[in-house]
Amino acid sequence: MIRIIWLASYPKSGNTWLCVLIANAMAKVDSPIDINKILIGGSVCNRETLDHFTLIDSSLLTHDEIDCLRPRAYEAVARGGLHGDRNKSETQWPIRFFKAHDAYTANPAGESLFGGSDYRAIVIVRDPRDVAPSLANHLDCSIDEAIAFMNDNDAGFYRKTDRQDIQLRQKLYSWSANIASWLDQTDIPIHLIRYEDLRKAPAEMLGSALAFAGLAASDEEIRRAVAFSDFAALRQQEQQKGFNQAPRFGATFFRRGDVGSWRDELTPDQIARVESHHGRMMRRLGYELSYACDLADAG
Repeated sequence: MIRIIWLASYPKSGNTWLCVLIANAMAKVDSPIDINKILIGGSVCNRETLDHFTLIDSSLLTHDEIDCLRPRAYEAVARGGLHGDRNKSETQWPIRFFKAHDAYTANPAGESLFGGSDYRAIVIVRDPRDVAPSLANHLDCSIDEAIAFMNDNDAGFYRKTDRQDIQLRQKLYSWSANIASWLDQTDIPIHLIRYEDLRKAPAEMLGSALAFAGLAASDEEIRRAVAFSDFAALRQQEQQKGFNQAPRFGATFFRRGDVGSWRDELTPDQIARVESHHGRMMRRLGYELSYACDLADAG
């Protein structure tokens, strides 16, 4: 059996950077990996993977019907199934990593999408005030629209019914509800990483994530992985080669990656709207609020 590790996060919280760090740590080479050839962190919502393992054309199914099949595809992976040349080098690892932006939810049959006997989750969180401008850039919308999306308990990706997207539907919920769904479930073990701590002490945080996953890496391999995953180097790679996970042509994926950039990107009103909706979860995660306000979220 192969252990599955969900790399779970609300969008634009540092998930991809953690994938790059892990990939550089496990590659055991003397140069940075190509960001377009990252061999970990495949999406849980890859339609092609679902079709491959279920032998069903998912374009013929409803979103709910697809959700009922998703646990079967993950079980096939856990039994040792692999799909595509992109994943072949992972056969040397007894672990598979999958990026997940979904909330921890159940399908219409009442079955958890992400529960399993040897599944674990690394949950990456980021200050929602920094998420907002990054998400606006990713979605090509205003910061106000991004905040409204983050506050929406019915938010999701790829939910249309009049077309087929490359990815499957993802139920996100609000920023607070998304994180609470992972932290409060009791099906699988979790390891929480704050993006701010990952930026401050990347070697320590990477080492703890690898240990939780059950992977061994020397101090030198971790140090090298951190150096190879420097944001300036990633931006340079993206400028030279592009990045296959960029949201659209010409858009930048590795934008700033700073901690606290919300202070010069958000207006006081925008800060207050984020904090009033997500203040409880922010405090739970150790983020200080700028305003004394009514806390509306249930996180």
